[in-house]
Amino acid sequence: MTPSPAPRRAGQRAATTPRAIALEVVTAVRADDAYANLLLPARIRRARLSPADAALTTELAYGTLRRRGLYDRIVEKAAGRALAAIDAPVTDLLALGTHQLLAMRTPAHAAVDESVRLARATGQSRATGFVNAVLRAVARADEPQWVARLLADIDDPDERLGITTAHPAWVVAALRAALEREGRADELERLLTADNTPARVMLAALPGLSTPDEVGAPASWAPTAVLAPAGDPGAHPAVAAGCARVQDEGSQLAALALTRARAVRAGERWLDLCAGPGGKAALLAAEARQGDAVLVANEVVPARAGLVRSALQAVDPAVEVRVGDGRAIGADEPARYDRILLDAPCTGLGALRRRPEARWRKSAGDVPELAALQAQLLRSAVDALAPGGILAYVTCSPHPAETTAILDALLADPACPVTPLDTRAVLDGISRALLDLGALPHGAAQLWPHRHGTDAMFIQLLQRGTA
Repeated sequence: MTPSPAPRRAGQRAATTPRAIALEVVTAVRADDAYANLLLPARIRRARLSPADAALTTELAYGTLRRRGLYDRIVEKAAGRALAAIDAPVTDLLALGTHQLLAMRTPAHAAVDESVRLARATGQSRATGFVNAVLRAVARADEPQWVARLLADIDDPDERLGITTAHPAWVVAALRAALEREGRADELERLLTADNTPARVMLAALPGLSTPDEVGAPASWAPTAVLAPAGDPGAHPAVAAGCARVQDEGSQLAALALTRARAVRAGERWLDLCAGPGGKAALLAAEARQGDAVLVANEVVPARAGLVRSALQAVDPAVEVRVGDGRAIGADEPARYDRILLDAPCTGLGALRRRPEARWRKSAGDVPELAALQAQLLRSAVDALAPGGILAYVTCSPHPAETTAILDALLADPACPVTPLDTRAVLDGISRALLDLGALPHGAAQLWPHRHGTDAMFIQLLQRGTA
C-alpha cells in the first residue's frame, strides 16, 4: 500500500539545494516510510530546480536509497561501531556522503565539506566532527576495496552476491528461485544489475484520447507504450492534457492482457479490484469506453481512492470509484463481473529500478502475510467473476510465493471454478514483437527488467466456466 508523501515537520524549512533535497527524501523514506517516487518529483518542482540540478538531486537521492544497505555496512566499518549506535539522522547524512564518495566520484573534500554543512543546517551540529571523520575514512578506499573488506567475513553465496549488487540476501534468493522456474538461473547477475539501472520513463497513450504516433516514439512491446522524451514527463502536452500517462510498459501489458484477451461485448462489467493509485485503472477505463463496457474501481485506502479518481478524471469521470475491502467483493457481488483485474499488493520486488528503496523496505518475514492476503483477494475475485468471465492475477513481484504458489493452491482445489488461459500466447498476440517469455506453470507470463526492459510483472489470466 503506497502512503502519501511524507508531511513536512513543524519548523522545518523547505530544502532548496540538490543535496538538501536529496537528504530530505532519504530521511523521509527512513523515518516516515515515504515513497521516493512520489516525494522527490514534488520536492524538485517546488524548488524549481534547473534540469541539471534536478538530475543531480535524483542521482543523489535514488542512488543513496538504492544502495543504502551497502552504504550502511561501509559506514559501520568506517566508524568502528554498529549502525544502531549512531543517531538515525546522522546515518542518513553518512549514506548520502558515502554515495557521493564511492559512486559519483565527487572530490573527497567537496563531499565531506558539504556533508558537514548539511549536518549543521539540519540541526546535527554536535555530529559534525563525527561526520567529518567517518567520511574521511570512507574516502580512503574505493567501492571495490570496501566490498572486498565486507566479503572477507562472509561465506553465504546469497549474502555475498547481495553485497556486491546492493540487494538484501533474501531478495537475491527469491529472484534466483523465480528465474529457476524458467531454467534461467544463469541470468541472476544480469537481473541484479538491471535492478540498479534507472528505468527508462514510458508513457501510455490512452486509447480513444491519443495514439502512440501522436504522443511520441513507440516503445518495444505494448501497443499503447511510448518512450518519454528527456525532461519532466509531466510537461509533455499529452500528459498535461490527460491523454497519456506515465506508466511502465509491463503495467500496460498487464492491463491489455485482460482487455484484449478476446473481443469486448457491449455492456460488459469490469472491476479493478485493487485500483490504487490508478495507472492501470486509467488504461482500463479508456479500453472500456472503446468497447462500451462499464468499469468499477475499488480501493481499500481512501487516500489512494482519491488518486484513482484523479487518474480517471480525464478518461472517464463517470467511473464508479469505491472504497472497500476487496476480500468482501466476492461475497457481496457474486458472479457480477465479466473481467476483473487483481493487481495484488506485494513486496514490489519487480519495480526495484523505479522504487530504489523497496528492496530495503520489506523483509522475508513480510512474504507470508502478503501471500495470505493475495490468496484471499484472489478467492474473492474468482467468486465475483461471472460465468465465462476472465480474471487477470497480476503482481509487481516475481517472488514464487506471491505468484505461482498462489495459483497452484487455487487451482489444486477441486471446487475451483476457473481454469488458466495461455497468458503467454495472449501477450504475444498483443505485443508489437514476440516476447522472450520463459515456460511457467499454467501458461503464466513473467516479464523481466533485464530481458524486456519492463518491471518484473507476473501475469496470469484465468477464465470461469460457463453455467
